[in-house]
Amino acid sequence: MIDFLLDGAHWTGPEGIPTLLLQHLMYTFLALFAAALIAVPLGLYIGHTGRGAVVVAGLANSLRALPTIGLLILLVLVIAPSFSTKLAYLIPSLIVLVLLAIPPILTNTYAGIRSVDPAAVDAARGMGFRSMRILTEVEMPCALPLMLSGVRSAVLQIVSTATVAAYISLGGLGRLLIDGKAQSDYAQMAAGAVLVSLLALAFDLAIGFLTVRVVSPGLTRRVRSGATKRSGSDDTAVAARPTSAPEPSLI
Repeated sequence: MIDFLLDGAHWTGPEGIPTLLLQHLMYTFLALFAAALIAVPLGLYIGHTGRGAVVVAGLANSLRALPTIGLLILLVLVIAPSFSTKLAYLIPSLIVLVLLAIPPILTNTYAGIRSVDPAAVDAARGMGFRSMRILTEVEMPCALPLMLSGVRSAVLQIVSTATVAAYISLGGLGRLLIDGKAQSDYAQMAAGAVLVSLLALAFDLAIGFLTVRVVSPGLTRRVRSGATKRSGSDDTAVAARPTSAPEPSLI
């Protein structure tokens, strides 16, 4: 595997690792953008209004149960005859990846909105905030950590599953796995697996760093102060608890 990665011939040309990496990133970003475009507004609406909450669980469980390879082959058979270009294979791959990414984004967006403190929502409503302003200025900032967690999970699933694109003659890092298997080149397969793992790890670290940077520090401080206050209240209650007076001595 090390020899394969250190061979300069594998880093140049249309089948080189940089080209395959760019293709993999393209699949990832296109699928993530489409999934977020569908799941985030739907999760915000259901979380804010409370309507269709059962749909979230049902839809998420249904999409998670879909067989990736089977669905991909079915979509290729249905869509490919309508196109004569690479779109015949790109569109089915993206549909599969989007369906895979929707559940974590949808459920985390919904859960994030529903977990907002009702007292904060009532306070905003008492200040004259309208429904949309409550959503954008109160609920969404508080739900942001969970929403980003959903995006993080979706990205990791897309990166690892985008290798199936190579199964239907597309590019991406999965090409190393498919070609390596066809040629019984286990070093190439191992290199592909390592590169996909490193890419997933890089995305995980990047989104984790982004979460720390964009989430309001006030949310963390409020949680910590709340825990401190509860601890202080417990200590105060123990200190203020009446103690029984000592019995008088008989001597």
